[in-house]
Amino acid sequence: MNHYSLADAMTDKGNFTVPKLSESNMGFGVLGVFLGLLLEVSTHGPHAVPRTSWKHQDVDLMEFSEPGIFNYSTLLLSEERDALYVGAREAIFQLSKKNVTVKNNKVQWSVAETPMMMCTLKGKSKERDCLNYIRVLQDLDDKRLYVCGTHAFQPQCDYLYLSNFSLAGQAEDGRGKCSFDPSQSFTTIMVDGELYSGTAYNFLGSEPIISRYSPSQSLLRTEYSTSWLNEPSFVFADVIREDRHRADGEDDKIYYFFTEVSVEYEFFGKLLIPRVARVCKGDLGGQRTLQKKWTSFLKAKLVCSMPELNFVFNVVHDVFILKAADQRETVIYGVFTSQWGNVGLSAVCAYNMVTVEEVFSKGKYMQKATVEQSHTKWVRYNGITPSPRPGACINNLNRQQNISSSLHLPDKTLQFVKDHPLLEDPVLPIGNGPRLITKDVNYTQIVVERVQALDRNIYDIIFTGTDKGVLHKSVVYEGEVHIVEEIQLLKTPEPIKNLLLSSQARSLYAGSDSGVVQSPTAFCDKYLSCAECILARDPYCAWNPHTSACVNIFDTPSQVHRSLIQSLNGDADKCPSVSGLSLQDYQHVMVKPGSSAELPCLVHSNLAQVMWKSNGSALTEASRFHLIGETGLLIYSVAPEDQGHYECWSVEWAPAVGKNFSRLLAGYFLTLDLPPRPPYQAGHKTTTLSSGLGKQDPSSTHSSEGNGKTDRPPLTLGSARPSSTATVHFTSPPQTDSSLTPPPSSTIRLQPKQHLHPSSNIPRPETRDPSAEYLQHNNSTALLFLFLLFFLLFLAALAYNCYMQYLPAPCLRLRAALLGSHKTPQPEYRACEAGLIEPPVTEKLDLTEQPTQNGSQVTQNQLRALRDTGYETEPECGNGQIPSQSFGDDSPSQEKPFDVDCDSQPIEFADADDPYC
Repeated sequence: MNHYSLADAMTDKGNFTVPKLSESNMGFGVLGVFLGLLLEVSTHGPHAVPRTSWKHQDVDLMEFSEPGIFNYSTLLLSEERDALYVGAREAIFQLSKKNVTVKNNKVQWSVAETPMMMCTLKGKSKERDCLNYIRVLQDLDDKRLYVCGTHAFQPQCDYLYLSNFSLAGQAEDGRGKCSFDPSQSFTTIMVDGELYSGTAYNFLGSEPIISRYSPSQSLLRTEYSTSWLNEPSFVFADVIREDRHRADGEDDKIYYFFTEVSVEYEFFGKLLIPRVARVCKGDLGGQRTLQKKWTSFLKAKLVCSMPELNFVFNVVHDVFILKAADQRETVIYGVFTSQWGNVGLSAVCAYNMVTVEEVFSKGKYMQKATVEQSHTKWVRYNGITPSPRPGACINNLNRQQNISSSLHLPDKTLQFVKDHPLLEDPVLPIGNGPRLITKDVNYTQIVVERVQALDRNIYDIIFTGTDKGVLHKSVVYEGEVHIVEEIQLLKTPEPIKNLLLSSQARSLYAGSDSGVVQSPTAFCDKYLSCAECILARDPYCAWNPHTSACVNIFDTPSQVHRSLIQSLNGDADKCPSVSGLSLQDYQHVMVKPGSSAELPCLVHSNLAQVMWKSNGSALTEASRFHLIGETGLLIYSVAPEDQGHYECWSVEWAPAVGKNFSRLLAGYFLTLDLPPRPPYQAGHKTTTLSSGLGKQDPSSTHSSEGNGKTDRPPLTLGSARPSSTATVHFTSPPQTDSSLTPPPSSTIRLQPKQHLHPSSNIPRPETRDPSAEYLQHNNSTALLFLFLLFFLLFLAALAYNCYMQYLPAPCLRLRAALLGSHKTPQPEYRACEAGLIEPPVTEKLDLTEQPTQNGSQVTQNQLRALRDTGYETEPECGNGQIPSQSFGDDSPSQEKPFDVDCDSQPIEFADADDPYC
């Protein structure tokens, strides 16, 4: 069995010759390549970023919801009645188009007890599934709406009279018109009183159909075959009207957009393919073949891919057709994601209606073919196509051939379209790629509006809703898409399930499970400067130099448009020059020494870089004790050198212009809040250091207010001890503006002590630089604290080791002096202490002839024991055993051991009281 990768499936043009590989090896190979492709795309793929982000509380939004009612997912906008109709769970509302908080009417449509019980018997939830979710709201005429609901998995439809806003009570079977399951995807469109829908026809949802319901004609539907529809997920349907003045007399067409499981390609799983299908409005079905079935049903695949990375977006979520008077200017916009959601990318692709029409009118057909007697494959049909062209609408040429309707089509044409509903040629997007790609965003809905800017050019404005309740607004400029802003429409991060646009009211309406939200199409008044207004590149907004405000051009009289400033390429140089902030406009910030200072600077543009300057020099992330964040600058432990002027600059790159634009956003003047200086006392002229370490003249200390610490001159450790006292003089720096440049640190000079006349030129305390006092106070306190801490630790360690007898003779003497000289050592340590002492060279034993007490010669091992006095070679002492006092036999000796010489060898340890001496 041959397997295709996703890229091959979306771009292959009919070449089905692939190497023969085993099914398992090929499947894992394709999976590995595809996973690598996902990583490459998600990491290095292009994606756009919204310039401005608005939170829900930052903008003026209008919301509607009622307690106990949920799922406001069906919306119908009536421009003529200035009304917005909302279908929710078991309720239908009529809201004001200008203000959705105003509820004009409401009707309740609940489920009776019997259908509710039958629904629960089928295993559905009574609280969730077995309710009536309103899913169809369509204009039928000036007096009625056609409404349908799931009605406890038994869909029903009814008529809603607008005069008294009540249901007619004439329930109709809703199968094929409305979905059974409230979570199932479907689509409907009302065209000239006929309902076109795409949904499931049975309870299980296993029989999908595209159908038409007409009061005057019988039901028309698709063939139940996987060749026609294979597990589709419908998202959108709309009608394209043909020009009545066309020479060919073409019929109106209804287009369906959905995602289905591919039948023409094989993959290691179910491969999804986005499709566009078309039926003719005047189709009546066949006379004998395809009776009550579509004779004009054809479908083709939509391609939305990144050719440079060979990656495709194969799931379509929503479609919007931007219609124009000239069909050649009609554009189809769709939002796509990948079947594998872990990629985290969404794309917007646009298609020309002319391209779609060309694929359906001239594209090649595909047919089934048996390969190796094992399975069926779809290949290109290269035979002769019957005439009239299968799937085409009736036109003037057919009428000249006496074929005025589909009932007159020959069976050969009908049989061909029944077996060949799939076209091989794909519908390629404009520019052969997506207009917009975003990362970590899942688009669910899309609407598009075409507006004329002040430069007389027409621009497409794209509004896309996400599964987190966020709305993105984008503008198409010279083939590129710029995301103007993103707005948090919903308070909670939930999907936007429906999105409508009113060009008259200049409003957007978003439906979700929790309620309905109305938002303006532009937030021009949120831009407070001309540069912000221009860099936003919003076609709705322009800068009014007379009022110094960013205004909506559609709310401004046309005679004022000439004076407005607008540049969709983001050229902020068109703004009038403004004077920058003067030093008097800088905000003064005073902080205490050692504390932190936060200088706020809010940058609205996500595309701008923040640059901080301190006294004219740019700060970086590596600057001392500075943290540049999203909301401002944070300075840790403010020191005197941190004083001065701080400026927050925004640097934004305009790609359409090709240069940067810098703007000063905020300015600050940072100073230290130093404690008040104590009054000058005549007797405190000098600070004296005595020759003893750490001793100081108490008259030289100053108590600091607020912290209770003492100012002390720093002590130099490790230097030679002075032979005489020294006087410390503090020299004050020149009196300059300490706010512009950091004050120099105090200079400490050590001079020999001398007697000075009272009138000598001694620096007075009030002339000292406050920063010098601050530095001297902090440094001396820290050094003194560290010195005392380490000294106490040293004494504790020394005392412990001395007490545990870990230290040599001097410590043991001190220990003996403290504990007393009459302490008798333990017997097990007596020989150890004696063995530590090596006798003098002149008094060593004659190792050749000296006998032991029993007259035997000294052995070599005993000689080694006599020479060795280290800890490691005294096994009896090192392992805690009691040393033996006899080497010759086991009987204890009554005389002195041979290694004790009381006359010639003094006792080395004060507490080693030898009983033999």
